[in-house]
Amino acid sequence: MSKKYPGFLPISREEMIDEGIEQFDYIIVTGDAYVDHPSFGTAIISRLVESLGYSVGIIAQPQWKTTEDFTRFGAPKYAFLVNSGNIDSMVAHYTVARNRRHDDAYSPGKQAGLRPDRALIVYCNKIREAYKEIPIVIGGLEASLRRFAHYDYWQNEVRRSILEDTSANLLSFGMGERSMTEIVNRLASGESVADLTDIPGTCYITHELPENAVICPSFEEVRKDKTAYARATKIQYEEQDPYTGHILAQGHSKRWLVQNPPAKPLDREGLDQTYDLPYTRKYHPIYESVGGVPAILEVENSIIQNRGCFGGCNFCAITFHQGRTVTSRSKESIVKEAVKITESPNFKGYIHDVGGPTANFRFASCNKQSMCKDRKCLAPEPCKALKVSHEEYLDILRTLRKLPKVKKVFVRSGIRYDYLMSDKNDSFFRELVQHHISGQLKVAPEHCSDRVLNYMGKPPFRYYKAFTDKYHQLNKEYGKKQFLVPYLMSSHPGCTLKDAIELALYLKKINYHPEQVQDFYPTPGTVSTCMFYTGLDPFTMKPVYVPRTSKEKAYQRALLQYHMPQNRGLVREALIKAGRQDLIRVLK
Repeated sequence: MSKKYPGFLPISREEMIDEGIEQFDYIIVTGDAYVDHPSFGTAIISRLVESLGYSVGIIAQPQWKTTEDFTRFGAPKYAFLVNSGNIDSMVAHYTVARNRRHDDAYSPGKQAGLRPDRALIVYCNKIREAYKEIPIVIGGLEASLRRFAHYDYWQNEVRRSILEDTSANLLSFGMGERSMTEIVNRLASGESVADLTDIPGTCYITHELPENAVICPSFEEVRKDKTAYARATKIQYEEQDPYTGHILAQGHSKRWLVQNPPAKPLDREGLDQTYDLPYTRKYHPIYESVGGVPAILEVENSIIQNRGCFGGCNFCAITFHQGRTVTSRSKESIVKEAVKITESPNFKGYIHDVGGPTANFRFASCNKQSMCKDRKCLAPEPCKALKVSHEEYLDILRTLRKLPKVKKVFVRSGIRYDYLMSDKNDSFFRELVQHHISGQLKVAPEHCSDRVLNYMGKPPFRYYKAFTDKYHQLNKEYGKKQFLVPYLMSSHPGCTLKDAIELALYLKKINYHPEQVQDFYPTPGTVSTCMFYTGLDPFTMKPVYVPRTSKEKAYQRALLQYHMPQNRGLVREALIKAGRQDLIRVLK
């Protein structure tokens, strides 16, 4: 722990010397600014490794043109642990139109350009330049979603596993507490990193094909053949279960990329321990002079209550990263964190969010979820075996809103409305409307076309309609004037101009004018990205229509924002192209 900056881990050679540390056991390199808050992966892993009794140094957003920043501490005793930050560095840098972003919320002062493109590769190559033999373990979202050969939207080609490009020794995918605990303990016990080939939740490169491995099409095959890419995606998703998954192998030239089965999710006690580590819940003081790190504003007074999602949206990477198994924290742990929040000098009486990947999930979808091969719990219809209850979540919210200093507790987003509407007890819905909405609730219908929703892995639109009807009824009943803000997506695989027109007409019907619309962004590791690249549904191998041209994407986006004067020309063109001239006077 740093003496110069109490509560934080050392970030400089000076602090290292002050602490009397001759050599750090582990050095963490990250593409984000150093924020010691459990919403940041670096904070969780650094505090975890520290809690295991090891010394840890942090190198945040190093200058990558030379090796100087990477050698500030000297070599670690056991390994470098490297991540690119909370999100993929290419997503951090580029819009879906491949335009360079002008700011970066995960950097001090929101300054762009403080990490390189493909940060994980650049960082690891610089470490290798400085230290030839030191073990490198990569993790975080960029590593996790690029662990197999993957389609890269920005280059419009299939890239090999990121393990090959980084020359790292080991890749920790998913939520890394279990795998990282085993990695750091075994390295410290004297084991060679080359022998760490049996740890769940890790990938490695080898010349030897493991026994009983499930083989998916090789990098060379998926790069040349889109059908092979779709088959590989299906195999990879089918084996992403910590209880039933097998070892996976994918050929890369004369070597094998091997994925061990995912690590088992933390149980409630383990998740509580993760969130009970001694985070300062602040960005490092060195960033104060430039305005801090904006990303913390979204989470500073928020609480993560769960992990995992059995929702199964095809455009979402959670299944491939956190997994389908939902685990949640205890009420006691959540209340303890809430009390810490209320003790902050910045606390104004409002807990901004109590949620997670899906805010209203607290437990597995059913007793046999891990054994179910269908894996669709909510779509195309909620499974008959689905367990639905909001009682525990509601009890937690009731307790939080009674805490001293707390004026309001909000749930801002992440409510899965189809799950909510499956609950025969409407107590949670009623109290959500009465007490936990800050003027507007963000929900994610994404579209209104059942055909498009099916490609998205979401349920039919009637569930959203039933939800909105109930929402407005309850607001009227309780004398509230609260709004719904629907997340909408244009140009998803399967979405035609006809579907976009259908959504535009729905928006006109409800008199909703979205200020922002998200074009589908083909990020690594999702089923929808596979559809975008291959034009195939990997689970049925049937063709999928894909809106690819910038013109058609512009048409679809403009239709969803038909009310904007600058879009009138595009809307007119789109309607003529679709043979719907009759709607030109309607959508204006």
